[in-house]
Amino acid sequence: MNKITILIHCKDQPGIIASVTNFIANKGGNIVYIDQHVDREQNIFFMRLESEFSTELLSTDAFKIAFKETLADRFEMKWRIYSSEIKPKMALFISKYDHCLYDLLGRYNSGELNLEIPFIISNHIDLKPIADNFKIPFYHIPVTKDTKEEAENKQLELLEKHQIDFIVLARYMQIVSSKLISKYPNKIINIHHSFLPAFVGAKPYHSAFKRGVKIIGATSHYVTEELDAGPIIDQDVTRVTHAHSIQDLIAKGRDLEKIVLSNAVKLHSNRKVMVFNNKTVIFS
Repeated sequence: MNKITILIHCKDQPGIIASVTNFIANKGGNIVYIDQHVDREQNIFFMRLESEFSTELLSTDAFKIAFKETLADRFEMKWRIYSSEIKPKMALFISKYDHCLYDLLGRYNSGELNLEIPFIISNHIDLKPIADNFKIPFYHIPVTKDTKEEAENKQLELLEKHQIDFIVLARYMQIVSSKLISKYPNKIINIHHSFLPAFVGAKPYHSAFKRGVKIIGATSHYVTEELDAGPIIDQDVTRVTHAHSIQDLIAKGRDLEKIVLSNAVKLHSNRKVMVFNNKTVIFS
């Protein structure tokens, strides 16, 4: 069986659900999941649908053409169709922190993540033994102020060569340029700490500790040109008290970062995220 996932958004109007489900039925598909949401303020309809087909009866390319001509043009839809037979390819960008890398590679190695990891890129050599241990190609591409453009050209060359679908910044401590962002819009996932109030700088946990925060958290979002302002995919928080040390805060923060980032990666790779006007619709 081949499973097709369809993501749709368009102006809300009568008949969309009935038309889509009838189309699937007429093509011999069996719908196994369907969910929809209407943004009343924007008057936008969102839908995610999964349907199963007998592989020998389905041509994905022909299905896409028929969907466009029969439904997408009629309802002026923005749409994407994915086949379960094709796993998305994810590139990992890392620096020196290893907690998110270990977590993602462990989940990948156990088959928890529905994706492929063709390679890992790092601006430092420190974590190469981890990549070697998981038998994933590792590319060391140093980044300095003078070599940043050259480094990004090397990154783009690898990304295009391996037909990468999306990028995960697993604590990659470099600002991604507009050149890379424009090539992968809403396809670069980042993770960072979240505090109330916000603390910037190299040691946010130390600053938070001095202020006596009661909640720490983590946020995973898509990367945009405005730093840390892209559409949010997942977030989580945990409570802390005066009894926790700085090291306790750091440890709790890293645990949250691992969980939130892995959740974001799973949501994206399972085609459960839709972006509209810098916000996300997350389907279950």
